[in-house]
Amino acid sequence: MSVSLYGNLFFVILELVMAIYTSSQAVLLDAVYDGIEFFMLLPSVFLIPLLYKPSNEKHPFGYMQIETVFIVIKGITMSAVTIGLIANSMNIVLHGGHIVSFDMVAGFELAACLIGVAVTLYLKHRNSTMNSPLIQAEMQGWKIDSIISIGMAAAFFMPKFITFTWFEPWIPYLDSILTIILSMIMLPTPIKTVISGIRDLLLISPGEETIQEIRELIEPQLRECRYSDLYYEVVKTGRKLWISVYITLERDELSVRRFQIFQARCISALAEKYTDFYFELLPEIEFEPEEMEEIAKETVGGEGIRD
Repeated sequence: MSVSLYGNLFFVILELVMAIYTSSQAVLLDAVYDGIEFFMLLPSVFLIPLLYKPSNEKHPFGYMQIETVFIVIKGITMSAVTIGLIANSMNIVLHGGHIVSFDMVAGFELAACLIGVAVTLYLKHRNSTMNSPLIQAEMQGWKIDSIISIGMAAAFFMPKFITFTWFEPWIPYLDSILTIILSMIMLPTPIKTVISGIRDLLLISPGEETIQEIRELIEPQLRECRYSDLYYEVVKTGRKLWISVYITLERDELSVRRFQIFQARCISALAEKYTDFYFELLPEIEFEPEEMEEIAKETVGGEGIRD
């Protein structure tokens, strides 16, 4: 995260200088995005130790939600800034566009792409053993930056190689049009991040794809266990999955030792796919109304169940 933090700071300063010097909206887009990355990343670096504190009575789900809160704030901010840049670029197009130093911007973006690829590969290597959504979000950001940079480099080299007369009237609009196109391509990513983060904050079950993966891992481990139904409760907080499986057994008898073996098998299967999760296998205990009445009478001395 420190590598990503200092990398963002370096790019923010460099891109702001380049944006001011060239008056390029596309470079300004990069500078604003990296600036948001930096200011969102700065406090999260100091809060990372909280993510590894165990859950307790006050925080039954631990501190994982802090990570999700930062991701949601970051996504909202990026969405708002992207929409603002689209509006500003459209305003420039409507007022006749402007000329920028295309060769200088193209060379700068090409260098930025190479650095972005290097940082992305580094984060991917480090996250292979951590599986952190925060690092994954950073890695996604650097990946998007790299793709955008190579696209911008190619676009800004166009006036150098396309010398046709019909292309000349479009040159003043090239920077603004490119900014609008890139913004439209980038906009779905922060919006999806916000939607996913809000689902986690509201403790809404993750997507059907995740539930299906969990089913495919667990159900083969329970083939020897005679059951009539399985009910799944899955919640995601930050990087951690909380999985509860309620099993309705066909027989009344239950061996605790055998039940522990089935749970251990499920945990072992899940560990092959997920690195941070909590799993519990729980017997679903159901009573018919007559049985509940009978049990209540035995428990309270024959007084029965009162509404």
